[in-house]
Amino acid sequence: MKRVIDIGLLQSQSGHYAALSRVVSAGVLQGVAEVNASPAFDLAFNVHARDPECRAERYAPLCRQILRETPARHIFGCVTSSSRKDVIPELERHDGILWYPLPYEGFEASERVAYMHSCPNQHLLPLLDWAIPTLGPRGYLIGSNYIWGWEIAQIARERITGAGGLVMGDRYLATGDTEADHIIAEIEALRPDFILNSLIGDSSYSFMRQLAGLRAQSGAALPVLSCNFTEVEIDSCGGAAEGLVSAGPWFEPTDDQGDRRRGSLAEMARLAVHELAQLLHGRPGAGDLSLAELTQLALAAGQPLRLDPTHFHARQPVVIAQIQGGRFHEVLRHPPRTADPYLTGRERGLTLRPPLRVVS
Repeated sequence: MKRVIDIGLLQSQSGHYAALSRVVSAGVLQGVAEVNASPAFDLAFNVHARDPECRAERYAPLCRQILRETPARHIFGCVTSSSRKDVIPELERHDGILWYPLPYEGFEASERVAYMHSCPNQHLLPLLDWAIPTLGPRGYLIGSNYIWGWEIAQIARERITGAGGLVMGDRYLATGDTEADHIIAEIEALRPDFILNSLIGDSSYSFMRQLAGLRAQSGAALPVLSCNFTEVEIDSCGGAAEGLVSAGPWFEPTDDQGDRRRGSLAEMARLAVHELAQLLHGRPGAGDLSLAELTQLALAAGQPLRLDPTHFHARQPVVIAQIQGGRFHEVLRHPPRTADPYLTGRERGLTLRPPLRVVS
């Protein structure tokens, strides 16, 4: 008889980025089904789900509700970085742990969060290090007007200018805003070598469709990069995402004959469930331990870990892939890379030419 571990699921089923939330939910539930059916684990998960409806003000109260009103201490949740930051105080007050399976902007290392997707040294920097010599050094930055967009733009600006390039524009839209005519007009006038798109949800899909219209009218290439665009979003753009280049730890295999269209968000969510199951397996009562205690127990037992026991970020492969024929196709793969959330190794980055030259 398996012992039952209660867990929370805090993902939206409606709202302007619900497509992302639903695919994360599907990955969590797939992982739960696999763990519950596997004889390799002495535990089974029981899920307590809550729907924040993509409304920022609902995340913290629903997180609190899960931790207060159910036995769950581990919550698989959040899509945006703002919602993740909103729930951390509730995790601290009520002794909870968040398993966060989306790419994020770095500069955070909470002992209450397991960061299961990539951070900038695992997505943005490798993507730019490929793009600048391949596409050209003149970039245009557009993002949603909150912490993800701000931080990604700041890191990108440093990388581009450090490589001798130029940031031609840095623009933001409110989350959910689809009015981008002024941005499209500026891109048409500037003709950058590439566009880094850090918009989320409906804002991103609308921008991509408008940009495709500009390409068709002007004949300009205007290639798009993104660290947060995934398989599940391709259809939402109606073909306008063709050619987009993204970076992440995993992309849906192109030889897969199914139509899962879940991508890295679902896969990282599924793997997060397995990671927790491995940490709790054979350890009755370990559900009340902190992440630090759980990872130290696993290390002492010689158990392989994806999570770094000091900052709780997962070690990840780095894959760069491009949408061709409506599917991502791998362009470049780097070996698994340890997360560096505070970019302590940024000085080792790409430099196309020195920013200063000695003249006589």
